[in-house]
Amino acid sequence: MTAEPGTPEGPGGLDPLDRLHPGLVHHIVNTLGWPGLRPLQEEAVAPLMDGSDALLLAPTAGGKTEAASFPLLSRMDAERWTGTSVLYVCPLKALLNNLLPRLETYTSWLGRSAALWHGDVPQSRRKRVLRERPDVLLTTPESLEAMLVSANVDHRAFFSGLRAIVVDEVHAFAGDDRGWHLLAVLERLERVVGRPVQRVGLSATVGNPAELLSWLQGAGAGKRGARVVAPHLREAAPELPPPGDIQLDYVGSLANAATVIAALHRGEKRLVFCESRRQVEKLGEALRAKGVTTFLSHASLSVDERSRAEEAFAEARDCVIVSTSTLELGIDVGDLDRVIQIDAPATVASFLQRLGRTGRRSGSPRNCLFLALDEPGLLSAAALLLLWSRGWVEPVVAPPEPRHIVAQQVLALCLQEHRVGDRLWQDWWGGLGPFGPAAEPIVRHLIGEGYVDRDGGMMFIGPEAERRFGFRHFMDLTAVFTAAPEFTVLSGRTEIGTTDPALLTEEVAGPRRLLLAGRSWQVTYIDWSRRRCFVEPVEGGGRARWGGAGFARIASYELTRAAREVLLGATPPVVLTRRAEGALARARDEGAELVHAHGTVIVRGGQGTSVRWWTWAGHRANATLAATLGPAADPLQRPADAYVRLREDITPREWRNAVAEGAQRLSLPSVNPRAVAGLKFGATLPPRLAEATMAARLADLDGAAAALGEPFQYRVRGM
Repeated sequence: MTAEPGTPEGPGGLDPLDRLHPGLVHHIVNTLGWPGLRPLQEEAVAPLMDGSDALLLAPTAGGKTEAASFPLLSRMDAERWTGTSVLYVCPLKALLNNLLPRLETYTSWLGRSAALWHGDVPQSRRKRVLRERPDVLLTTPESLEAMLVSANVDHRAFFSGLRAIVVDEVHAFAGDDRGWHLLAVLERLERVVGRPVQRVGLSATVGNPAELLSWLQGAGAGKRGARVVAPHLREAAPELPPPGDIQLDYVGSLANAATVIAALHRGEKRLVFCESRRQVEKLGEALRAKGVTTFLSHASLSVDERSRAEEAFAEARDCVIVSTSTLELGIDVGDLDRVIQIDAPATVASFLQRLGRTGRRSGSPRNCLFLALDEPGLLSAAALLLLWSRGWVEPVVAPPEPRHIVAQQVLALCLQEHRVGDRLWQDWWGGLGPFGPAAEPIVRHLIGEGYVDRDGGMMFIGPEAERRFGFRHFMDLTAVFTAAPEFTVLSGRTEIGTTDPALLTEEVAGPRRLLLAGRSWQVTYIDWSRRRCFVEPVEGGGRARWGGAGFARIASYELTRAAREVLLGATPPVVLTRRAEGALARARDEGAELVHAHGTVIVRGGQGTSVRWWTWAGHRANATLAATLGPAADPLQRPADAYVRLREDITPREWRNAVAEGAQRLSLPSVNPRAVAGLKFGATLPPRLAEATMAARLADLDGAAAALGEPFQYRVRGM
């Protein structure tokens, strides 16, 4: 496996176009009007036509869909594939909807077909898919699993012709539990069809492409041909936009951000990214109050509401769309003039995705304006831009110890096959790490707790699984990520979106008002049993709120270390406004006592009541350090990105002993029981394994070890 693709030519020095189907080449030249293929598309032809697994890397709008689909469609015709032979898997239903017209066009050029299958597709269209079996099926991993377990789908017949799977935005899967779920479902699919299935991943730039491809191969890693295709990685230096196209400003509040956005770039189409749904709502409301044509997009808006906003935005010119990460991936909202970022995204990879939304028109530059709302936001943005300017991107790493996904998969397999041999169940995942011998204690627990019954050497769904997951044909068993229980908000018969139930239960003076879709609504009736809330529009006064399941947004070791560099004087090579320069100078003055160029700092508060160890190691490393230090750490602390709180009366001798012992034996962070409760399918695990799973995911052993190994200075604040 290599990230250096070398020559794009095929066997005998063939031009890549000569290996594609002549009908495709005709339409590429005459229908699309392309003078030729892009480098990624040229270099993808040979490995995909030869049947290798591959990872295709390119910046946003780099032609990845065509790079995958043109060779596979050519193979489909040359090798006479029949039935549904290609699956195109995406993380978002909206992205699938967006891609369908393109893939319908490309397949039609060869007399083939493409169709869509996900939770929003009407039953009538699903029946047609089952009846007519399109050559290319666009779907999600959850919908694939639903097809495998459904009594209405003959999955062996339907998938009998499967030859290749394309996983779009593969990095978005690999970094969380949906990735483990995807891999497990793909292994089960291969066993159903009885042959290896070619796997092709599409991704923006990542820090570890070879490892990501090996991950995508699953149990086939090292057994099948594999190729990273990434022509842009051969460039000597990262492609940075010209000076002036990336700017960092300090505005101090969301209201001020609205003022700046309303005043700048009038007549242009602007996409504004926020880091929370509440921010999206408040900023959208403020922009509309200033007369700016504004649209909103986030996960708690209804599908229709988001679609209307995205379509209207795509057709408009002088307007703004305010979004969470829902528009970070490749959903087409037309040509953009500007991207604006409130504070900073969580990763450099996210910034690259967002930056790539601009500059798609010939002659238009890629650009981004950062608007920091406070000092932490300014520091985060400066740190991220510093890493980006060096060409650094986070490696994509799968979450460790996915034991709860193993439990879910065993139950799903029992649903799929009805009866599974109690000694043969591991074969379904072909030796894929967590689903092999390490899963045996989980299966024993499932049997012991009644989730799985066993009789005559066969396993099948037990009464406890029926009780917990049997509602609506086990639909909840196929959804791997947990959504907080929210109330649906309706105006008449029109669904606006969902809201946190706390907004409907807390005491208020006067009428109860919500902020949703950038507008205020007055609650007229609440249907508690059906979790519905009926509203009518009003002028102002609405409030937005959503709870959050899962992890809070936390900074990594690398980003936190970059923030320390910024405080020590490093400045990213972008344009800083005078406001940003002034705020950054103040932050450096105020933080001078908290940073040390060659190690860490222990700071005692001026009154002697607070002792903090400024590690600048990131949240997970600090959580690991707090557990490792034992009695030396403050037992009541909540680990932060930059520091660990120490016991107020700790002595130098106790500190030295704690560091020496910790360097020999790192401890996993302690786990809050509420965190275990938020782990979907966690109830199917023995409590100790559920806690061990969460602890492993809260830890950063490498970052903690690095902090323990550094010299430290002791300082008293204010002296």
